[in-house]
Amino acid sequence: MSKLARLPLAAVLAPVLALAAINYPVSKTVEHVDDYSGTKVADPYRWLEELDSPDTQAWVAAQNALTDAVTAGLPERVIVAKRLTELWNYPRTGLPFKEAHWYFFTKNNGLQNQSPLFVQDGPKGEPRLLIDPNTLSPDGIVAIALTSPSPDGKWLGYGLATGGSDWRELRLRDVATGQDAADSIKWAKFTGLSWTHDSKGFFYSRYPAPADGNPKVFTKLENRKLYYHRVGTPQSDDRLVYEMPDQPTWFPGGAVSSDGRYLILSVTQPGRLGNSVHYLDLKDAQNPSFDGPVVKLIDQFVSGYQFLGNVGRTFYFATDAAAPRNRIVATKLDAPAGAAPVTVVAESADTMESSRISAGKFVVTYLHDATNRVALFTLDGRPAGEIALPGIGSVTGISGKFKDPELFVGFSSFLAPGTTLRHDLGTGKTETHGETKVAFDASQYEVKQVFFPSKDGTKIPMFIVHRKGLKLDGTAPTWLYGYGGFNVTHKPAFAVPPLVWIERGGIYADVCLRGGGEYGEDWHKAGTKERKQNVFDDYIAAADWLVAQGYTVHPKIVLDGRSNGGLLLGAVVNQRPDLAGAAVPAVGVMDMLRYHKFTVGAGWASDYGNSDTSDGFKYLVAYSPLHTVKKGAKYPAILVTTGDHDDRVFPAHSYKYAAAMQAAVDPASGPVLIHIEANAGHGGASGTSPVSKTIADWAYRMGFGAHYTGWGQ
Repeated sequence: MSKLARLPLAAVLAPVLALAAINYPVSKTVEHVDDYSGTKVADPYRWLEELDSPDTQAWVAAQNALTDAVTAGLPERVIVAKRLTELWNYPRTGLPFKEAHWYFFTKNNGLQNQSPLFVQDGPKGEPRLLIDPNTLSPDGIVAIALTSPSPDGKWLGYGLATGGSDWRELRLRDVATGQDAADSIKWAKFTGLSWTHDSKGFFYSRYPAPADGNPKVFTKLENRKLYYHRVGTPQSDDRLVYEMPDQPTWFPGGAVSSDGRYLILSVTQPGRLGNSVHYLDLKDAQNPSFDGPVVKLIDQFVSGYQFLGNVGRTFYFATDAAAPRNRIVATKLDAPAGAAPVTVVAESADTMESSRISAGKFVVTYLHDATNRVALFTLDGRPAGEIALPGIGSVTGISGKFKDPELFVGFSSFLAPGTTLRHDLGTGKTETHGETKVAFDASQYEVKQVFFPSKDGTKIPMFIVHRKGLKLDGTAPTWLYGYGGFNVTHKPAFAVPPLVWIERGGIYADVCLRGGGEYGEDWHKAGTKERKQNVFDDYIAAADWLVAQGYTVHPKIVLDGRSNGGLLLGAVVNQRPDLAGAAVPAVGVMDMLRYHKFTVGAGWASDYGNSDTSDGFKYLVAYSPLHTVKKGAKYPAILVTTGDHDDRVFPAHSYKYAAAMQAAVDPASGPVLIHIEANAGHGGASGTSPVSKTIADWAYRMGFGAHYTGWGQ
């Protein structure tokens, strides 16, 4: 007898029967057809791309009213919200970073919407509040999204994000007095803030101001330029340093070298995985010149080159060139033309996840089966020991200046909320700088890493978290999270929501899909473009394996994914409607034929390809969630979520997908709902969502998934 057969039939069907008769808001259709390499494709919900039109606004209001009416009656949503609020209410401190004699760090008392920024004078100084973003808006939607102190420690450059948008307003605050300068820079997006070493100004990247002055536009971004801003001057006086008028879609960015001598320019282009590296010799770090030529140092778009630092005219890069699991190379500016970079730290069996130079050593974070270790090397590549970590888990960040032997290392795991280590590269001593505590008894739970075969036989790693002594009888509601793209690695890192799920007997599973960075660039490429189906196969295989091993049954699985992970859910649900009892795709990329037409979507072609080519159209239309909806299919319960100001993944992706699903779904399925959060953006990894909105979002999604899988019963 199957595991499903042993479950009471009423327990499996009751949630579906409870809401089988939903009357969805009317989603009108229009006669719109596009031609893709000779193939005509209808787009009946094209009108939903006009986000501010009265029709779209009325549709959003009607959909939210329906979703609120349905989810308000779910007791699980109340239970989840209450427990999330209790567990989230714990003090936490961010990873310190240092400049001059100042130490900066964020600190949240628990439920503050945004984490205030503190500063102290020296390692033993008294912490002082420097910026409290919670005072900048009544609802916590203004966040500090970028910080960069000047080399002399006088100024803190910082970027503000509003309503979850990727647009940044750059400001300056006097660290000693806590007062802002008059400087204000707008239209910055996806930028750093890199100071010249005289502390008189900084480089940043921005786009031309929109014609109507509205920063919340969703059009495709072009003509990005690199500017230099001098402290105390208006933005209109900023100096244009670098632009690419012949390549308006390319993406240049710049940062000052560790010695202040060079401006390093990295250029990427849509559809290509690699980058090109140029430099501008500033001549004198304390009196920089911008008049020299921009020199092409690495002129290719095949492999990635990340600048780590320089010693004189020797530049160090981490690269995947001829090394899919990455290596460190040195390039001399005086080398003969065409000379190949010299390997300093060779590729190893473990993936080199990140690298930096501190106090004359390479500090390299490696991935071994999706967990971290930190190794040290001299600048000539000799091993110089390791930094011991508290256990098996993830390095969440490393901070430390180029010449400063003091490093701060953040560490966490699924059941450990966070430890900050201080490592002295001079003495080799590591000590605990801070440790976070949560009111949760982690000793009652366990984490396992398993490996299972995907459809083509590839072994896929997955982390499983649950209460100790779990019986494999197929009764445990299971939350299955996946992403699978853009070289993003899934590691055992701490988050509050999984705790809520597992403490009532549920299982939390995080699967490391191809398309990620767990095993280097080959693993990443295996989940891109025409190979994207591998990602979906891996995720489907994870769910099937959990069922086969007796952890759960399909009706008790909740599928979860955000952004590219939302695309994952949309594609998988269409391919296997029977895979789960519920799915909660968030801010997903659902229209794969038009994703590159909006905001920064064109840059995602490196992973997706695009429909402008015949081959791209063929493999994209084959899995595009919007275009593979099955009429009359018995889908799981689905809750789509997005933010009305998401200017990374255009909200119309979710709008059009929800409309198509509601029109197609079998009445015995259900429900298919969408929640559109006001004054919210991409959320998740963007790091700008208020805690209150984050808790509310999880209560919606987890409460919904819980109801349709029998969690907590």
